[in-house]
Amino acid sequence: MTTVTINSKNLKIAGAIAILLGLLAMLSPTVTGISIGILVGILVLLAGLVRIVWAFRARDLGRGLLLFAIGGITFIAGLAMITHPMFASGVLTVILTLYFLLDGAAELASGYFMRPAAGSGWLMFAGAISVLLGLMIWSQFPLSGAWAVGILLGIKLLFIGLITITVGHSRIRR
Repeated sequence: MTTVTINSKNLKIAGAIAILLGLLAMLSPTVTGISIGILVGILVLLAGLVRIVWAFRARDLGRGLLLFAIGGITFIAGLAMITHPMFASGVLTVILTLYFLLDGAAELASGYFMRPAAGSGWLMFAGAISVLLGLMIWSQFPLSGAWAVGILLGIKLLFIGLITITVGHSRIRR
């Protein structure tokens, strides 16, 4: 049986930063949700611009028009998210619900297969919390909106920080 010791100062620092960001997100959930909506809108808008530029580099007219149309739709979606942050929050709420459900299932499976390593119980607990959060968001949609994005992302960051700190100071036996 081999024992691998993980005692990483960097993991502990990253965990502490994740905890701090999680607490800040929970203290101001609506601002966090709207800010994330605007940030995602900016990224989508930029992706639309990139696709439009690619359209002009297409080798044939049909492909160029298709790329231009996709780029235009992407650009308009980004613009809508920036100018209507509550709309963006609604879209993000649906995406966040799917993220929590899928991430929670992956954490549950990872924790189960990691047993009896230190941190596996926490990983399974965090996975169960993620699934529960995803179900809670979905049950309150569309009322959950911006505050759900901020609160639940804050909770998720808090648990990521705890797991990172725990794994940063653990021993794995094989």
